[in-house]
Amino acid sequence: MKHFLKIILVLAVAAVFVWTFIFLFRKSQPKTVEYEIENVVSATLEKTTVVTGKIEPRNEILIKPQISGIISELYKEAGQQVKEGEVIAKVKVIPELGQLNSAESRVRVAEMNLKQYQTDAERTKTLFEQKFESQETYENALLKVKQAQEELQVAKDQLEIVRDGITKNSASMSSTLIRSTITGLILDVPVKVGNSVIQANTMNDGTTIATVANMNDLIFRGNIDETEVGRVHEGMPVKITLGALQDMEFDAKLEYISPKGVEQNGANQFEIKATVVVPDTVTVRAGYSANAEIVLQRAADVLCIPEGTIEFSGDTAFVYVVKDSVEWEFESREIKTGMSDGIKMEVKTGLSIDDKLRGAKK
Repeated sequence: MKHFLKIILVLAVAAVFVWTFIFLFRKSQPKTVEYEIENVVSATLEKTTVVTGKIEPRNEILIKPQISGIISELYKEAGQQVKEGEVIAKVKVIPELGQLNSAESRVRVAEMNLKQYQTDAERTKTLFEQKFESQETYENALLKVKQAQEELQVAKDQLEIVRDGITKNSASMSSTLIRSTITGLILDVPVKVGNSVIQANTMNDGTTIATVANMNDLIFRGNIDETEVGRVHEGMPVKITLGALQDMEFDAKLEYISPKGVEQNGANQFEIKATVVVPDTVTVRAGYSANAEIVLQRAADVLCIPEGTIEFSGDTAFVYVVKDSVEWEFESREIKTGMSDGIKMEVKTGLSIDDKLRGAKK
């Protein structure tokens, strides 16, 4: 029994020894390194930049009153179309007490003057008929009556304007009726019935009754970094994508680049504007966030390779061209590179369309 156990122990030690030898032998053998094979292709490369911004109407008009008062009626609300000259709201005038008293006093004085001139004209008429006054004197008396009547009417109109903001003779052109100055879409009506409003003057901008814009003329407005502004120019094509309409892309044309930069977050930014072409079937709202993709550089139908296949030594770029894909043999070849889009790089010299390159390890 002891002899049998010794044999088993010797065999176990031998097995461990043989397994260790085989394991170490395999570890010492060089492994065959395999690589991905990349092709040289002909393609069009574009280097682009993306500018964030918003979609805005080119002309956004603020409608303000020509007279101070209180909103008595609103005829339109945000989201409605309005035509030029169409009434949006009505203002009720709250007269200033001093102006009201002055206007009332002017009417009373005009009435007294008219009454006096009418009395004088009647007296002159009697004397003229009795041949005691000349015709010229009588005609002058009648002229003074007409002038007094005109002055009374002016005084009454002034009183109506101070008191009501309107005269009976010019009701259709009343400044109490707030009209749109353009045809377009009402974007906002920031006032309500009962709100006080003031007209624009040298001391303030006045109260905005409504904001109206032509939504058929839209622009993209954004800021581009100073490192890229030198490579863009007016007239360049732009592709616009909207956050609210992610599946759609709109054509645009760069029309404005600000001549002056503004510092934002430690970097100089230059404002740009681009005309946006929106189909009639698509509704775009003012203020949509948008991205503008601008092509800074383009190379059409050039030989290009993945950037990962290129190695550099100083200013020299080279790749490894496949000689034998079975034995994994390669040769180093110097190339001259061109533009890059961040994924592929243009090869100007050193390769042909039939070459295959060593890529990443498998």
